[in-house]
Amino acid sequence: MIRGYAKSETPERSVQLYNEMVRAQTEHDAFTYSFVLNACAKARFLREGEQLHGRVLSMGLCANEFVETNLVNMYAMAGGDTGVIKARKVFDTMTQRNVVTWNSMLAMYLRLGCVDEARETFNVMPERNGVSWTTMIAGCVHSGKSRQALALYYQMWRARVEVDEVTMVATLSACAELGDLETGRWIHSYVDKTFGSTNQLKLVSLNNAIIHMYASSGVIEEAYRVFKKMKRRSIVSWTTVITGLAKQGRGSEALDVFRSMLSVGEGERVLPDEVTFLGVLCACSHTGMVNEGRHYFRYMTQMYGIEPRIEHYGCFVDLLSRAGLLDEAYELIGTMSLKPSEAVWGALLGGCRIHRNIKLASYVGDNLISELKPNEAAMGYFTLLSNAYASADRWVDVANIRQKMVEMGVKKPPGHSQIQVNGVIHYFVAGDWTHKDAYAIHEVVGEITMQTILELQFR
Repeated sequence: MIRGYAKSETPERSVQLYNEMVRAQTEHDAFTYSFVLNACAKARFLREGEQLHGRVLSMGLCANEFVETNLVNMYAMAGGDTGVIKARKVFDTMTQRNVVTWNSMLAMYLRLGCVDEARETFNVMPERNGVSWTTMIAGCVHSGKSRQALALYYQMWRARVEVDEVTMVATLSACAELGDLETGRWIHSYVDKTFGSTNQLKLVSLNNAIIHMYASSGVIEEAYRVFKKMKRRSIVSWTTVITGLAKQGRGSEALDVFRSMLSVGEGERVLPDEVTFLGVLCACSHTGMVNEGRHYFRYMTQMYGIEPRIEHYGCFVDLLSRAGLLDEAYELIGTMSLKPSEAVWGALLGGCRIHRNIKLASYVGDNLISELKPNEAAMGYFTLLSNAYASADRWVDVANIRQKMVEMGVKKPPGHSQIQVNGVIHYFVAGDWTHKDAYAIHEVVGEITMQTILELQFR
């Protein structure tokens, strides 16, 4: 029973049963402690785990490999300074360590965002299994180190370690982050070959990762094709397609998908969440559907009890501002229970620039600048305000804004871009000459520029 509850969704029952077992003075052994410690790890019961640790020491079971491994895992899952220190202490005193023990330490470091410590642990592991590699790959992706994640994936293949669906989900997330469409397509092909000739069902999360990879790379047709073939769909599946279509300017299709989701039968029905409605509002914004935007902004609260987050307000303000309804957008900001973010004010200022409402832009800008600090957010505000003045040919005001930027020490972050050529992703930063082919690239750009000038002259 203790073992069963330790693996269930209610691991605290395992601890309760153990306490009853102690009160009944029933004999227990190393297996009992292993299962209860596992339950404490799952339930994040640090205090109870520490008490069990004391009993393990008093019973002389501290040399048992399975008990020690579960102790490490319990402390590692608890996290915080106490958990990390005690997990490391137990780990360092172990006479025997198995791959599960090493994986617990690896996961702990990555969960805390300590990628360097995790990599050091990974490098010295005497044995690695698929879980070790997958944990490291997923940890790098979650820490924003997707290039390292892909490099590890290639190493995993070269080491002939078997990859599973969880590995591919993590790797596809890296592909989506980097825009590595070629590797993403290869993984998709591998998945189809592996599961296409069998009756096995792919994990919903794997299909979702494939859809996300295609949508992030701008290949929305392929993402939609995978979506339509899915035998099971989650809210993530629907939301990814809705958002992907919205970002490609296909708002009507995005709303059609949303309506289809709401009309799905009871057995497969999923309820929209706050992220789904963010995609819906994004679809309305990118295609100028003001009435639909108003409807869904109210609908998500009235029908589903979802209170707007700052991102929802940002989308709705952007929609109103693009449509020229600047007064309505400004009034909406004034009624917000949340403090307006740079995205919200930026959306309004962007609308002021498009529709040349310099009076409102100046009013918003003056109030904002007094609160700004010299950071990237401030840079965005200054740029939008400067562009609004420039669109109305108010060059003196543009110059004043530029001077204000200098006084506050605001600097524009360099622009950057990336491109994939023959399977290799190349990164470029404005003004950067460190790329090995920088001179050749600039030479080609110069030739293209000259050719364009000549063609314009002879038109």
